Amino acid sequence: MSDLHPNEGEARGAADLDTAAARGTEVATLGGGCFWCLEAVYLDVDGVTRVESGYAGGHLRDPSYERVCDGDTGHAEVVRVEFDPAKIGYRDILNIFFAIHDPTTLNRQGNDVGTQYRSAIFTENAAQREAALSVIDAVAKAGIYDDAIVTEVTPLDGNYWPAEAYHQNYFAQHPNQGYCAFVVAPKVAKFRKQFANRLRSHQA
Repeated sequence: MSDLHPNEGEARGAADLDTAAARGTEVATLGGGCFWCLEAVYLDVDGVTRVESGYAGGHLRDPSYERVCDGDTGHAEVVRVEFDPAKIGYRDILNIFFAIHDPTTLNRQGNDVGTQYRSAIFTENAAQREAALSVIDAVAKAGIYDDAIVTEVTPLDGNYWPAEAYHQNYFAQHPNQGYCAFVVAPKVAKFRKQFANRLRSHQA
């Protein structure tokens, strides 16, 4: 039996989108392994106005990190990326996403194994779903990866919950922590090299 209250999740998601719309921004919700990695990268992207680590796609209301790590709530670790579409488009956000994680490994990224680490795009509307499927097709045809892309594309339907405060801006606060130094930092360095024209510093 699900512990998620359907109307509550949907109402919360709608409120988030209304707030973003009022600011003239859009939102992308992405899962690609540990959310610390994705958060650190997107905080570096020009045109991104806010990044929040959280959980999406599960059946438990407002889950804790410990419950998600147990792997039985159905949630993926995700980031909610709020961005200014006048500076960067949704497809550009997705192109970065596919460059900084491996979308061909089912329910894992490197040594992080479990459904919470699955590759997933949680869409807000039909336009986002169409764009996501188009980008996946383009990446597959480009032959960037030898194996098939297994990224899940599914409606968010308001089913998003922010992670605990200590997870937010984690890499910036703990750059010398083991996981950050050996896993997050190389991904950030790869992004900065491959997408130098997208860096905040490049636009400064």
